[in-house]
Amino acid sequence: MASNLLHPPVSGFPLSGGKYPKHPQRIPIHPLNPSSSSSSSSSSKSISSSRRRPSVARAVKEEVIQSPNSDPALDSKTSPPASSKLVLVVGGTGGVGQLIVASLLDRNIKSRLLLRDPEKAATLFGKQDEETLQAYKGDTRNPEDLDPSIFEGVTHVICCTGTTAFPSKRWDGDNTPEKIDWEGVRNLVSALPSSLKRIVLVSSVGVTKFNELPWSIMNLFGVLKYKKMGEDFLCSSGLPFTIIRAGRLTDGPYTSYDLNTLLKATAGQRRAVLMGQGDKLVGEVSRIVVAEACIQALDIEFTEGKIYEINSVKGDGPGTDPQKWQEIFRTAEAK
Repeated sequence: MASNLLHPPVSGFPLSGGKYPKHPQRIPIHPLNPSSSSSSSSSSKSISSSRRRPSVARAVKEEVIQSPNSDPALDSKTSPPASSKLVLVVGGTGGVGQLIVASLLDRNIKSRLLLRDPEKAATLFGKQDEETLQAYKGDTRNPEDLDPSIFEGVTHVICCTGTTAFPSKRWDGDNTPEKIDWEGVRNLVSALPSSLKRIVLVSSVGVTKFNELPWSIMNLFGVLKYKKMGEDFLCSSGLPFTIIRAGRLTDGPYTSYDLNTLLKATAGQRRAVLMGQGDKLVGEVSRIVVAEACIQALDIEFTEGKIYEINSVKGDGPGTDPQKWQEIFRTAEAK
């Protein structure tokens, strides 16, 4: 499901007290191995004088979600026009999140990351101009980290945080489903401005059935229950939302690996998209497909206030074609 299996308004929850820091830590995304010449300009706000897209973003464009029937004319070397969006990605160095960020960069959409370890952004996305990609240090588990200035100018949010369903090394440091999928989502949603145009939350299939087999096995440590609590809090928040419930995630990339190396090897053939509503789908879904569904949902007006389940199977997919994605979302509602 949307949590890694290793092998497989809620009004009673006010934010805990505590003052916001006066100046949230904003981290420039420097190259991994800056040259001595670059250090002389480290005081500049711009973290790169070049606006060239990183190789990782090109890998997304060339390999990740392209349908065999895509129009080659769209695959030009010319950068797309700049977007008016500013998308905050929470969980942007995770398996789905890094694909989302790379795709946003390729589309020339300004992005902001909220990360516990902003240095990971440099590892995955390389040198970036501050006008293109910004990274703020923060942890959704800590309400005091969510300073209002982090959200200034943000028009859209994609939240794809998560942890493993069963105890693992990733639980170290209190990184449990309760802390991530419930408290983290609650804290984030509570801190977002009312001016937000859309928040897309990545959740999991099976969240409405966590007391039923086989879902109760996956929910032994509460992952589905806590994801559902996060969903419910978002649904009652008054914010414009879309929830994407993913099946069991496949096709990498996996956290802490080099994205550029993995992307070309993980696109596979699972590009055909199956989408439904009512928590009825059971199956697998490529992380690549989930990432694209999140980005597409930002601009499809009728997905506001809706929850969708998503799987993928072998076959030609919609690629990045907005019209095809609209048809997929629309068909899901008609089932």
